[in-house]
Amino acid sequence: MNSPDTSAGSTSTPRLRASLKTFPPYVPGKAPKRIDGLASFKLSSNENYLEPLPAVTDAMVAHAKNPAVYPDDGALALRTELAERLGVSIDELVVTTGASELLVALTQITSDATTEAIYPWPSFEMYPQTTGLAGSKRIEVPVRDDGRHDLDAMAAAITDRTSLIILCSPNNPTGPALRDDEVRQFLTQVPDHVLVALDEAYWEFATAEGLVNGVDLVADHPNVVLVRTFSKAHALAGLRVGYALAHTAVIQGLLKAVIPFGVTDISQAAALESLRHSEEVDVRAKEIAAVRDEFAHALRDQGWDVPEAQGNFVWLPLGQLSSAFEDACVEQAVAVRNLGDGVRISIGEQEGLDRVLAVAAAFYSEHFD
Repeated sequence: MNSPDTSAGSTSTPRLRASLKTFPPYVPGKAPKRIDGLASFKLSSNENYLEPLPAVTDAMVAHAKNPAVYPDDGALALRTELAERLGVSIDELVVTTGASELLVALTQITSDATTEAIYPWPSFEMYPQTTGLAGSKRIEVPVRDDGRHDLDAMAAAITDRTSLIILCSPNNPTGPALRDDEVRQFLTQVPDHVLVALDEAYWEFATAEGLVNGVDLVADHPNVVLVRTFSKAHALAGLRVGYALAHTAVIQGLLKAVIPFGVTDISQAAALESLRHSEEVDVRAKEIAAVRDEFAHALRDQGWDVPEAQGNFVWLPLGQLSSAFEDACVEQAVAVRNLGDGVRISIGEQEGLDRVLAVAAAFYSEHFD
């Protein structure tokens, strides 16, 4: 038997899964370029530009004690408060390191090389990563011209191999939010054994009428799981706290896939305190939504075709001009998110938004007038 070559000059590489070649890695939003005389603005990561509430930072300090001790693996206090506020059983909730871990866990409990996953596109960049890593065949259903989910096409894509469907409301990066009636109609076409994940990372910013209610949807459909996060409206992206609401059978499956002790004591304490100030969080989210609406309206007045914006961001479907627009913003010390077929602009400080509007006006005049 030949022994493997372990010499210092060996050029052999470890054998990695072939599925890794089928999807790109997740790439975070870029930091802004530093330019003398200009304040820099990062509008590329959908972060909340407002700091957490003072009571939340106080709770973080109070719980910064002994890092040698594991946190509560079940996040009992946080789950108890969530259950009371949502009107559900504590056994229908799991808390994880952000919504991202939930997406990984949901794929792990539903998908493998024999299955198919359906999701809208463009949408959150982790969808192809998590489903691709599981080896599942990815069915990316293009959103409509107005940036909305094409639910008819998604329903038509279901086969006997479909194991997971992901919906995103509001959709990141295009902006529109799903309505309750259209989702319920869609679910009548989904087999009961197919798990449907509703990703509501930005739900607090949505202001449209007739929005889908994820909590009610889970109550009515055992195959639906609601995914939410404290990263956006609660301004806790750096602490990594998310949660899922689902029927107990799904939660029991997720508990086998999530990382033990993943959510730190400080993170749990901050999320719990922020949850107890949900009214203030909601007020701030709606204030950001008002700025978003003004920003989107200003872009439309310039002539841009801006889809319905319901998150804390606005989408410009620029196609091949996306990189050029990003570069123009970079030269003004503003980072935006270039996703290849469009640019996503997160809502931030007014000065940064005004600078983007100036870039957009000049860019529109140069390329479209």
